[in-house]
Amino acid sequence: MSKQLEKIKELIAKREQARLGGGEKAIEKQHARGKYTARERIDMLLDEGSFEEVDMFKLHRCTNFGMEKKQYLGDGVVAGSGTIDGRLVYVFAQDFTVNGGSLSETMAEKICKVMDLGMKMGAPVIGINDSGGARIQEAVNALAGYAEIFERNILASGVIPQISGIFGPCAGGAVYSPALTDFTLMMENTSYMFLTGPKVVKTVTGEDIDQEHLGGASVHASKSGVTHFTASTEEEAIEMIKTLISYIPSNNMEEAPRKECNDPINRMEDSLNEILPDDPNKAYDMYKVISAIVDNGEFFEVQPKFAKNIIVGFARFNGQSVGIVANQPAAYAGVLDVNASRKGARFVRFCDAFNIPIVTLVDVPGFLPGTGQEYNAVILHGAQLLYAFGEATVPKVTVTLRKSYGGSHIVMGCKQLRTDINYAWPNAEIAVMGASGAVAVLYAKEAKDQPDPKAFLAEKEEEYVKLFQNPYQAAKYGYIDDVIEPRNTRFRICRALAQLATKRESLPAKKHGNIPM
Repeated sequence: MSKQLEKIKELIAKREQARLGGGEKAIEKQHARGKYTARERIDMLLDEGSFEEVDMFKLHRCTNFGMEKKQYLGDGVVAGSGTIDGRLVYVFAQDFTVNGGSLSETMAEKICKVMDLGMKMGAPVIGINDSGGARIQEAVNALAGYAEIFERNILASGVIPQISGIFGPCAGGAVYSPALTDFTLMMENTSYMFLTGPKVVKTVTGEDIDQEHLGGASVHASKSGVTHFTASTEEEAIEMIKTLISYIPSNNMEEAPRKECNDPINRMEDSLNEILPDDPNKAYDMYKVISAIVDNGEFFEVQPKFAKNIIVGFARFNGQSVGIVANQPAAYAGVLDVNASRKGARFVRFCDAFNIPIVTLVDVPGFLPGTGQEYNAVILHGAQLLYAFGEATVPKVTVTLRKSYGGSHIVMGCKQLRTDINYAWPNAEIAVMGASGAVAVLYAKEAKDQPDPKAFLAEKEEEYVKLFQNPYQAAKYGYIDDVIEPRNTRFRICRALAQLATKRESLPAKKHGNIPM
């Protein structure tokens, strides 16, 4: 055998060794936990045969605590590029079979390399996290590696989409990279995220809690809002990431990919003409409105289990990707609060950063009152939503379905926040507050002097309703561009978005704004 063939044989053997990660036994353990390996996850995510790996032969440099004897080709992360539906993406997947997926200085270098390439090429970066945290044996070098990743997350924010899949443990400093990315997906029952684990919590606070209740997928999906999506199987998780990618552009200089639309833009939905209850205090389901007006009823919701009083997610109108922000009357009457405000604000800012038009469906009675909200800075969080809508320069279309009162009217994409097209249904009530509250303030003194104060206030309330609780007062001043028939909502939104396709609007020159936090 020639020397060249020997070298080729050696290369093939090294590749086979690298693909085994921590070895056959470690792979079997990973499978026994009901989890796929890093390479299997990448194979599921990317188009078949498209993966181009980098740094397959990278090794760590640590010699402390016997680490020189624990050398594995690739050092615990599989990284490279590939395509999803033919579109370039960069990906890294931590390999739990190698030293528990712990992050070393060299692993961080591999991750940073694909992030840098993603920035250069204008392509999304998808990270799959499954790691025991920083490699303790490397001490400050591991911490420096995390910081290098975080800095790239920050610089890439708003330039390329960043998606994090939490497919196993993610604790300590490791949680900050997913927190800095645009979207996070967690696996139910097999993943967790927290800064300090149950043992530390027990030592410091005396609180006895397990990993699932401290930082499991259900906690972060419903209570903290840290994760945007959850999945029960890894196959489901991978499909969700692919679906998400289909709605968003590859970078901030591009538009989201258009999809061929077979759903007529002038399709009328007669059910919308009767969806609002006669009693304005009764609820209805905003999901029915959304599914009635978007292409083929398809809606990809973001954070469905968190702050259910506001709905955010992606849909299409005539094949064009849009972000939908909608109040949900069926949850807390659609009232805005701390969590709903920050959920909506972050989604609006993502859409604005990546050239995705925003369609806002309004039915909001106000902000949730109470000390719980005030002490948790509902003022600042409400201002975040206000800031996000006012800052956004993408095409914006707002439809007021029913209630739009006071400060909540303003923060939900009103005309003065530079929304391009504002429509209202005939039932829309645009006012400082509801009729009963307004009359109680306006006629409090007069009512005392009346022989029947209740009858007097009822009469004044009826007058107030006729005068102010309709869309025509706002339309009179141009704050509403048109009052539309509900069944025509899809057609009017499609036409509005077509009109706004060439929109150009810029912000005053500045380094960056100081959003209320």
